[in-house]
Amino acid sequence: MKNKRILHFGSPRNFRLAWMVAASVLALGTGPLGEEGMWTFDAAPLERINQALGTSLHQAWLDTVRAGAVRLSGCSASLVSAEGLVLTNQHCVRSCVQSFSTASHDYLSEGFFTAERIQERTCPGQSAEILLGMEDVTAKVMAAAGGKAAGDFVKARDAEVSRIEKASCGGDGRLRCQVVTLHRGGEYKLYRYRRYSDVRLVYAPEHQAVVFGGDPDNFNFPRFALDAAFLRIYENGAPAATPSFLTWSPRAPVPGEPVFIAGNPGSTSRLATVAQLETERDITLPSAIKRYSEIRGRLLRFAEESAEHRRITRDAIRGVENNLKRSWGMHQTLAVPAFLEARRAAERELVERAAARPDSIPVAAAIADIAAIQQPAAGLNARYESLERLAGGSSVLFGYARTIVRAAAERARPSEDRLPEYSDARLAVTQKTLLDPRSLEPELETLYLSFWLSKAREAMGTDAPETRGLLGRESPEGLAGRLISGTRIADPSVRKALWDGGLEAVRASDDPLIRFVLATDSQARAIREAWEAKVVGPTDRAAEKIAQARYQLYGNAVYPDATFTLRLSYGRIAGWTEGDRSIEPLTTIAGLWQRETGADPYQVSPKLSAARDRLDPATVFTVATTNDIIGGNSGSPLIDAQGRVIGVVFDGNLHSNGGAYGYDGTLNRTVAVSAAVVQEVLQKVYVQPRLVEELNRPRK
Repeated sequence: MKNKRILHFGSPRNFRLAWMVAASVLALGTGPLGEEGMWTFDAAPLERINQALGTSLHQAWLDTVRAGAVRLSGCSASLVSAEGLVLTNQHCVRSCVQSFSTASHDYLSEGFFTAERIQERTCPGQSAEILLGMEDVTAKVMAAAGGKAAGDFVKARDAEVSRIEKASCGGDGRLRCQVVTLHRGGEYKLYRYRRYSDVRLVYAPEHQAVVFGGDPDNFNFPRFALDAAFLRIYENGAPAATPSFLTWSPRAPVPGEPVFIAGNPGSTSRLATVAQLETERDITLPSAIKRYSEIRGRLLRFAEESAEHRRITRDAIRGVENNLKRSWGMHQTLAVPAFLEARRAAERELVERAAARPDSIPVAAAIADIAAIQQPAAGLNARYESLERLAGGSSVLFGYARTIVRAAAERARPSEDRLPEYSDARLAVTQKTLLDPRSLEPELETLYLSFWLSKAREAMGTDAPETRGLLGRESPEGLAGRLISGTRIADPSVRKALWDGGLEAVRASDDPLIRFVLATDSQARAIREAWEAKVVGPTDRAAEKIAQARYQLYGNAVYPDATFTLRLSYGRIAGWTEGDRSIEPLTTIAGLWQRETGADPYQVSPKLSAARDRLDPATVFTVATTNDIIGGNSGSPLIDAQGRVIGVVFDGNLHSNGGAYGYDGTLNRTVAVSAAVVQEVLQKVYVQPRLVEELNRPRK
């Protein structure tokens, strides 16, 4: 490969990181290696893809895939019929299933199945977005923020972003306009989406069929998780017309064949500086690992108290365990000295090459500026996390209360002067999330709120003014219990009255949770403002200079970090070598029975077990591929070279956790459940002939 660098590592562990390190070097240097990259759809390297994979992709293929890709709240998906049918993961709709489950009718345990469309049920807070187009607005944003520093830079930039989003979408509720920061400030793109706010659940298999293997198999392969579900988008009370869907193909995937993923990877730090990565290694990730470990312990103890507690915590425990394992894997990558040493070498190379140009940008100074910011960031971090970024923990009710209070204050201002999340262009999504009916568990809400309050006290100190402002003379447990037991905002009609009533109604409310947020929000806003002035603003200004230097040197050869926007990843169906063991890229239904032990977590669900004799043991179950993904890609379609859906992505292997910082083509693997096994169980286990017919209906 042109400009390929040879890197040497002493230990076997370091040798395994060779390709990941090389990729991270090239992210700062000459460009990505092999099948690396989460490419935006307006800069997809079709020529290079075709050369690497022997395919013949063209712009029309790319446009078709873009039009069939769907962004959900926190996940990805795809259109698979002309009548709004959407394929995603079961774990992406688990909270929806849980929202209308009860102790007497536990849909998460039973699965959710529909015989006709009238049975399809609305998913609270869910929306579906399809990308219509992208527009470069870099010049506008940079001109508005040019010459400004620190907090003034953030305010000017955000105000211009708000103006652009509002002007682009106007008051059309069918659209969503979002200005996305790419290349860590080097580029700004306006993404225009077709938005559907009525999203209903069609099919979700039972929980045990999806979590077979439990935490031991999570981020591992072979896998036997039936992690696929179907939604439907509606418009004006009827299924939406979606002629630009992707064709369903329940054929057996073939090892070595080219495959593609169109999804919304959440966040990566491949273009971060070494100083930023050291902060993640030393502060951010250890804090997250500790937090996830402790909340996991509290949830497990809570779940052991009763069968009902086990029911209401299943989704929460699974999510926490997933985040814990991912954070640990990310930290392990940064803990390898060779990894960061290669990044230091990459920074030096970038500085030297940039300085050699007559029109050089002061990259060395920008990198030094970001390094200098890490100390004030560390000083502010405990208060910023406790009062703002992690406020409320996972308490939905606290989130409702803060949204109501802040929206009331922000809506009284011009859109461009508001906090970005309350601008006119984003209010529709905020309002839907707030007002959609949702079933909540007071005991679980109390657990989350008390955990947040206790960790905030621990992080900031008992005697800190901010801690006294939160707790007064109450204990975290006592305050949380009083707030949750007394609040009425679990009722959507109460939330609507406060939303519609605005600032006057909010200030007049006697709801204890609303009163609590009103009393504490000023200190949360103050730390947010300090964080933006001392950390976000200076960092973004410096990152902008680094991004501009990269553009000068490498153009579009470097893809941007993930931003939960639509990206294309390319690769092949392939296994990998783990020490002296070869991991094959395909599993079959036969492997499920071989892995079964009859005891948790290797207990096959009763529905699958009852259908054992009817299922074809040779049916491909899951697939490993070399595609480059990260969290947020869950639910992405696995697409073949003809643009057909042959699977749905739901995980990666353990090595892929390091994908936050670099791609290792020898080890990083995506894991998808095949369309073949999904159709097999739809026909022979769950008896869904209507759904199978719709999936296989010819395109008109």
